[in-house]
Amino acid sequence: MGKKRKTARNRTGLQVVTLCISTTMVLVLLGMMVFSVLTARNLSAYVKENLTVTVMLGDKITDNQAKLLCRDLYRKPYTRHASYISKQQAQREQCAAMGSDPSEFLGFNPFVATLEVQMKSDYANGDSLLWISKELKSLSEVTDVAYQEDLMDKVNSTLRKLSFILLVLAVLLTCVSFSLINNSVRLSIYSRRFLIHTMKLVGASWGFIRRPFIKRAVGVGLVAALLACGALGGGMYALYNYEPNIIMVITWRELAITAASVFCFGIIITSLCSWFSVNKFLKMTAGELYKI
Repeated sequence: MGKKRKTARNRTGLQVVTLCISTTMVLVLLGMMVFSVLTARNLSAYVKENLTVTVMLGDKITDNQAKLLCRDLYRKPYTRHASYISKQQAQREQCAAMGSDPSEFLGFNPFVATLEVQMKSDYANGDSLLWISKELKSLSEVTDVAYQEDLMDKVNSTLRKLSFILLVLAVLLTCVSFSLINNSVRLSIYSRRFLIHTMKLVGASWGFIRRPFIKRAVGVGLVAALLACGALGGGMYALYNYEPNIIMVITWRELAITAASVFCFGIIITSLCSWFSVNKFLKMTAGELYKI
């Protein structure tokens, strides 16, 4: 008798470990998907805010006037960053890039002073840039405004498609994850279906019968969530060591939301699956239990 009990305990423990491992793997996938959806927004803003609008200034403008214009432009609601590049600085940069100085054979500096403006992400789109460009061109000190309109539209279109694809994948993965965890929980409860039926025969309420199964499911969900967060955190640390600049896209807010989502998924999904599985066996008769 003692040997049978020990074997039953070992089998139950193995089922719990298997359920915990399978739930952890599913939660890791869910966490990666939530993390990808959240960082896609930051990546979109990062890309948009690093697209540059070049404001070309007239030859007669002085350095002080250009710096005052740069300061005024910086105060605009659509400007994230603005910097002034003088004619001399532009000449030095272009000479270093080309390896030659055009002024040596032209006899004058062919470059113009410019303001390099980086927009806030909300204004980095075709419609906003159109009226911003008109506003800047209306200034007497400005001769022209240049930006890569095709690149801007392509970036916005690509990021919208990427966000939509990630959202669809997140929904599909949630459904698949629920199915996988549900199967794992149902298999762990399957071996105790006759115990459930016996408790029902002696008059135990359904709530009383469900309680220990749901408590164990919550415990498994918590342990699996901790393991999943540990795996995701290790992956994030490795990614940071490989590319430290990743912190410009990823913040503690995204990490905290991802961890909270993993814990919520782990507890809610395992609890619901346990609830449904126990209810299924509670509704069965003794004859039906032998047939499955």
